[in-house]
Amino acid sequence: MQHPRDIARKSTPSLRTPTAEDGPAIWELVRSCKPLDENSIYCNLLQCDHFADTCVVAELDGEVVGWISGYLTPNAGDTLFVWQVAVSEKARGMGLGVTMLQSLLNREICAGVTRLQTTITADNAASWGMFRKFARVQGGTLSSEPHFLKSEHFKGRASTENMVTIDLDSDAMERAA
Repeated sequence: MQHPRDIARKSTPSLRTPTAEDGPAIWELVRSCKPLDENSIYCNLLQCDHFADTCVVAELDGEVVGWISGYLTPNAGDTLFVWQVAVSEKARGMGLGVTMLQSLLNREICAGVTRLQTTITADNAASWGMFRKFARVQGGTLSSEPHFLKSEHFKGRASTENMVTIDLDSDAMERAA
């Protein structure tokens, strides 16, 4: 019997802008991707509605297998902040996270983006690996520093979130477009 991931590799996920109707499927996907924070279904609906232009859904055979939520930061329109990246077990190992990030940066709304930011806990090896790979592919520079601290911001209830910044190489972005 074939593993679901092997079956998925025979197809290529299609990428698109989310709609509010995607909210429940995205909520289920995020719930299945530990250690991601589970937002409320309402939060995911708002992301799909209000922030659709800076979010992406990956579908494989009609099923949501990938999701990135992001937004242009209010005080720095040249910065795309990536809130969450979720990839289903069925689509892991395909480079889907990096592909979805690139597709976001190729959108017209991101034409002026010169850097990407996200926060990652120290123990989230998968996220560190994906964003390091993305920086390499982009020819960008990745840096990080503690941002939301466990003791100060989370009162000990969650791990410190490190602000990861990737300064993008505009020449590499043009070649990838």
